[in-house]
Order: sequence, then structure tokens, then C-alpha cells
Amino acid sequence: MTGDRPTFLFDGDCAFCSSCAGFIERHIPTRAAVLPWQRVDLDALGVSQQQVDESVQWIDAAGVASGPDAIARLLRDAGSFWRPLGVVLGAPPVRWLAWPVYRWISRHRDLMPGGTAACALPAADRH
Repeated sequence: MTGDRPTFLFDGDCAFCSSCAGFIERHIPTRAAVLPWQRVDLDALGVSQQQVDESVQWIDAAGVASGPDAIARLLRDAGSFWRPLGVVLGAPPVRWLAWPVYRWISRHRDLMPGGTAACALPAADRH
């Protein structure tokens, strides 16, 4: 958390992730500080290098959420019509389906719109 604000961390070295973060900043009125993990003190936020390598992170007073759970919390925080989307995303069975989809996108983010070769994960992480 940065002060009293929640924090949403993404991979700032990935063009696809940065494009998604830009969309969030332009269109989703969250209270969170949307930051690349490369520019923060991970220890101070209570997250590990492994966590941020694997997925986006939401950090607030209630704790840490990762991947689609983090996105669900961000959407709920935004309120308005975003809140119901976050509730649906965070509820079973949608949540159970969201994780495999998130992992697939994460492993293939270099192929997503705005993605570049620099977004590719190491081959060992792409099975």
C-alpha cells in the first residue's frame, strides 16, 4: 500500500501489461496507485519477486491478491458499473475459470495486442 491507497502492481517491462495498466488509469476510476513493480520496494509492500513475476498484485489493508483476484478487487474498488464486474469475476465458478485464462494470457502475453518479444516469459515458464 502507498499511504492509505491500495496498490496495483504490474510488469512495467511488458508492453502488453503496460498497455493494460494505461487502460486502467484512463478508464477505471480506482483509488489504487497503479505502478510497475520494478519501481517499488517489494519488501515494504509485502510481496515477493516470485509473486510479481507470476501475476499482477493488489495490495491493501486486507492483504494481497494476485492475478484475476487482484483484478476483481481493483474493479470492486472502482465502484460504478465496474463493481458488479469485480463481484462476478471474484465469485465461483467465474473465479475458477478466470485463473486458467489468466495463466494462459500471462504465458502468451507477447502474442497479445500491444505485446512485444520483450513480453515473452522464459521458455521454462511457458508450458
